[in-house]
Amino acid sequence: MTRPDVASAAAADSGTLRPLPTLDTLPRRFSDFATMGEALDYAASGTRGFNFHDARGNLAHPYSYAALRSDALSCAYRLIAHGIKPQDRIALVAETGADFAQMFFGVIYAGAWPVPLPLPTSFGGKESYIDQLSVQLQSCDPKILFYPAELAEMAGAAAAANAVEGLTFEDFIARAAAPCALPQASTDDIAYLQYSSGSTRFPHGVAVTHKALLSNLAAHSHGMQVQESDRCISWLPWYHDMGLVGCFLSPVANQVTVDYLKTEDFARRPLAWLDLISRNEGTSISYSPTFGYDICARRMSSQMKASDRFDLSRWRLAGNGADMIRPDVMQSFVDAFADAGFSPSAFLPSYGLAEATLAVTIMPPGEGIMVELVEETDLSGGDAAEGRPQRYRAIVNCGKPVKDMIVEIREEDGTPLAEGQIGKVWTTGPSLMVGYFRDEAATQACMADGWLDTGDMGYMSGGYLYIVGRAKDMIIINGKNHWPQDIEWAVEQLPGFKQGDIAAFAITTPGGEEAPAVLVHCRTSDTEERAKLRNQIRDRVRAITGMNCVVELIPPRTLPRTSSGKLSRSKARTLYLEGEIVPYDIAA
Repeated sequence: MTRPDVASAAAADSGTLRPLPTLDTLPRRFSDFATMGEALDYAASGTRGFNFHDARGNLAHPYSYAALRSDALSCAYRLIAHGIKPQDRIALVAETGADFAQMFFGVIYAGAWPVPLPLPTSFGGKESYIDQLSVQLQSCDPKILFYPAELAEMAGAAAAANAVEGLTFEDFIARAAAPCALPQASTDDIAYLQYSSGSTRFPHGVAVTHKALLSNLAAHSHGMQVQESDRCISWLPWYHDMGLVGCFLSPVANQVTVDYLKTEDFARRPLAWLDLISRNEGTSISYSPTFGYDICARRMSSQMKASDRFDLSRWRLAGNGADMIRPDVMQSFVDAFADAGFSPSAFLPSYGLAEATLAVTIMPPGEGIMVELVEETDLSGGDAAEGRPQRYRAIVNCGKPVKDMIVEIREEDGTPLAEGQIGKVWTTGPSLMVGYFRDEAATQACMADGWLDTGDMGYMSGGYLYIVGRAKDMIIINGKNHWPQDIEWAVEQLPGFKQGDIAAFAITTPGGEEAPAVLVHCRTSDTEERAKLRNQIRDRVRAITGMNCVVELIPPRTLPRTSSGKLSRSKARTLYLEGEIVPYDIAA
């Protein structure tokens, strides 16, 4: 049998690249390894691997696990020759491609700790990106920062500003690699540091051991019932836990072939994601936050039948996580792509966070999206005003705890709550982080007696977890709790708005009163239209919540997002109060 990497090289010589296969004769092992290096050693003995695609979804680089292992060992030799020791931190700007992949595993083979850092986003600009890298470099204290050559100016500036050696992937990989003895890793050693998507101003490096990582990866395969015909398709960034753990490390540890689009290429041509899924002759596993499904549904023209371009009938698991799951968006996706064979039962809601490595709960495959309607006063913890009509919000079922993880709902004082009662979501199990790197106070603030306070609010029903919202985002006005999602969703129902256009949070007015502020992207330059729009928004929020709010219309693309693309309400509030977000003057 011809090895796939050799076959790919031969195909490249003839001008035709061949994707690495879905099926393999290698007996599958589901993450039952002591270390991630051992997992790659095993995957490299088979024929599967990564297929990197260009912006139009064309195959650009088939990269077998055998080739990845060979390149990663060479990187480890170079790192050791460069003076890198076990437990040193090595920061890596996480560009989706072979360079980052081999460097990440090379750092692991060398006994050091890889630290994936974000790429620049389309908002914020050069200085904002340098600042973001700087705070994370200060936190993880790395020996080296590696980055793609095209980011040399910005990443190099961040490295220099923090007295960190900066090198491009390309220059380092071009160096000679003399084989040497590699350190022996223990299953209890730290595998990597992960910065959660919201950790920009006050970063927390999540320290994850090989044991915790592989336990969670085994839970993935168990919860998703991975089968031989499965192939992963992903555009998720590798600096976010769902992309790094779920779509980069899990495929290696469970020997699954992956087709990748770069995140920025998905942003420009989102339907290329569905093209890749359509071309897969096996069964597809592919994850996205809600906004990914939303973008695809909106891109479908009413003049175009989805079945003319796509075949989504073999999309077995359409995972959804990393943000609040919107049932209305999911229904819009079904409406747009049902005639292309997409089945609603393919939806796989889940819940997780970097502090638990990734997965905490996963919906059993085939059950799709299930919702419960919860009355507003139950969500806020208040009492309904007499005579007020009842208002309900649809809360999405995020599945059952994954293998070996336990979930408990607790009061603020730690008292466990009964089924159906809303409280703080706590979890425990072998996938939990060791703690935040060099931040004992932050670790103790969220961990107690082997349990993790996730910071999220939810409830259990019939063994399933329902997530209500993020505790720190709660708006408390006159002693009553309000969820910002409810305010944002209310405004989104007005014509011309979409998810991500609105951010709601609490402020103190000049009169000393607490009030909700609503920042809204405005796309009209007509001052009369702006004034009319602001009144519509204010009336809409009052009708839904009974509160008067401060409405500020702001330029499009102003609201800040986390590295994974989620709206950052806390950062929006800070920027607004500091005067860095400047609203339109309606009277101008």
